[in-house]
Amino acid sequence: MQTKPFRIGTRGSPLALAQAYETRARLMAAHGLPEEMFEIVVLSTKGDRITDRSLALIGGKGLFTEEIEAQLSSGELDFAVHSSKDMPTKLPEGLHLSAFLPREDIRDAFIGRSAKRLLDLPQGATVGSASLRRQALIRRLRPDLNVIVFRGQVDTRLAKLAGGEADATLLAYAGLKRLGKLDVPTEILDPVSFPPAPAQGAICIESRVGDARMENLLAAIDDRPTRTAVTCERGFLATLDGSCRTPIAGYATVEGDHVQFRGMILTPDGSRFHEIEASGPATNAATLGEEAGEAIRAKAGADFFESWG
Repeated sequence: MQTKPFRIGTRGSPLALAQAYETRARLMAAHGLPEEMFEIVVLSTKGDRITDRSLALIGGKGLFTEEIEAQLSSGELDFAVHSSKDMPTKLPEGLHLSAFLPREDIRDAFIGRSAKRLLDLPQGATVGSASLRRQALIRRLRPDLNVIVFRGQVDTRLAKLAGGEADATLLAYAGLKRLGKLDVPTEILDPVSFPPAPAQGAICIESRVGDARMENLLAAIDDRPTRTAVTCERGFLATLDGSCRTPIAGYATVEGDHVQFRGMILTPDGSRFHEIEASGPATNAATLGEEAGEAIRAKAGADFFESWG
């Protein structure tokens, strides 16, 4: 019988806390436990502290997870809540993604100060984004635009936009919805022409391999369709060695026992890109994503990846 509160690790941004609170609420409902049985432990990560440079220049996705994973590995935390798209495809030994909450909207949201749509921005307008994928997709659709690095929490980026540092920015629609900012987007982008990051919109829970007590606790809130889709997308990403230094997009949809996947890779300047589609049984989701990654790599050719640096 658990007497001490379960310790949940999370970053301290409003969005990260919203995700931790949602996880706690689902566990409380699933197990009939009171709120005091869950202690949310806020940790600062290197990715949170360094906001003046692109993640590509300072180490990539692991910067948002390293400090949390160290405490998880040592037993100071029982489990951790993350945005799935922030997770490296290779996790520290002894840790795994043990549950996924039902996925939110996968799409990107465009927020314009004057023009309401990306395609309506005037020539030479400035768009701020921290994501190499979004930067490449913007340049693919609008090579005339000035794309700059725009980092920080959601409110920070919106304040920069309001202050005139850019004419527009893009954020994950799922994050805006979780923060109750449904009035912020001026356009929701089509995932076919502007595909999301792999695992975008999905909250994952990380725990220690072999911790049966946590496995039993978390199994009650694991959403199978989300797990299947994200597994496929992470397979695609892993095959392409995806990180914050590589413009890779992809998303899977799950209907019953069937998975449909669409993926895209781009050069950072958006001038060249390749797309791929694949489908298969849900039980084969990881392999489906990996094979799609291998196929698009072969299609693009070795020289395509040289520009990724």
